[in-house]
Amino acid sequence: MRRPLYILSALAVSALALAGCSAASSPDATSSPSASAAADLCADVASSGAASDAVSVSGEFGQQPTATFTAPLDISDVERTVVTEGTGTPIAAGDYVTYALSAFDAATGQLQGSVGYDGTPVQPQPVAAESVLGKVLGCATPGTRVVATLPASSNSAAQVFVVDLLSSTPEAQWCQAEPFAGEAPTVTFTDDKPTITIPASAPEDGVRVEVLKEGDGDTVGAGDTVEVNYAGVKWSDGSTFDSSYDRGQTASFSTDGVVVGFKRALEGQKAGSQVLVSMSPSCGYGEAGSSQQQLAGETLVFVIDIVSTKPTEG
Repeated sequence: MRRPLYILSALAVSALALAGCSAASSPDATSSPSASAAADLCADVASSGAASDAVSVSGEFGQQPTATFTAPLDISDVERTVVTEGTGTPIAAGDYVTYALSAFDAATGQLQGSVGYDGTPVQPQPVAAESVLGKVLGCATPGTRVVATLPASSNSAAQVFVVDLLSSTPEAQWCQAEPFAGEAPTVTFTDDKPTITIPASAPEDGVRVEVLKEGDGDTVGAGDTVEVNYAGVKWSDGSTFDSSYDRGQTASFSTDGVVVGFKRALEGQKAGSQVLVSMSPSCGYGEAGSSQQQLAGETLVFVIDIVSTKPTEG
C-alpha cells in the first residue's frame, strides 16, 4: 500500500504533490529512500521555463514571501527557477531536508497557505531524484529559495510554490539509534503478548534502543526484508495503536519501507532478537499532518521480535 506524506491540513494537497513521498505496508509508515533512489539530483532537477520565470518573489529568505504573477498562469509542466542561491554543502539523494513553503493558486494568484515559517513544525523529508521535491530542489544548498510551478492533477489545481531550503542532514546521520540515557519503558509478556509500561519521566529525543534479548541469527542489513512481531504504544498515554501480536500474524516489510526510527531499531540487529525502541516525532510521523494523523506529535514505543531477515530482491 502506498501512502503520501505530510504537512498541515490547509496545505495537505499542495504538500503531497510537492513531497511525492510514499509509504509501505505494515507497519504503516513513511518510507526512507532506498539505494536505487540515489540518482544525481543535479542531473534530474527540473528546468526553468516560461511559467516559473514569470513569477516575481519578494521578501526575506525564511520569511513569508509574496509571489506576483499574471493570473491565470499557464502551467504545463513542473518548472523551477532559482530566486536566491544558498551556500554550503549541496544536498544529495537521501538527505533529510527541512524547508518552508508557500502555495499560490495559479488561476487566481491568491495565497493558499504556508508552512515552515516562524517556528511552525515541519517534518523533515528525505529527498529523492524521482520525487517532485527532488526535481524542485535539485542539488541546492541551504539558503536557496526557488519558485516551482506544478500543473493541475487529479488531486490538485495548478499551483505555484515558493520553497526555502532551510537545512539538510545526511541520511546516515538522521535519527541514529542510541541507548536509553534515562528510564526506559518496561516490557512484560502474558500468553505471548507484550505489555509495555511507560515510565513517569518525559521521553528522550531521537531514537533510543534497548536489546531485551539478543538472537543468534543473521544480521539485519540496510534494506533487508524482515519478518517481525511488533506492538506499538504512545508514550503520552500508553495506549496501543498497532499490534501484530493481537492480529496473530507476523508482518513482513523492507526496512526501507518504514519510518526511520523503526528502520534504525532493526538494522544491525540479529534475527531472534527482541528490541525495545522509542522514537520522537521527528523520527516517526512528525508533528502534524501525516497520513497517520493520530500519531502526529507522538513519541512512539515499540517492542519488536525479529523473526527472520533476508536481503531484498531486485
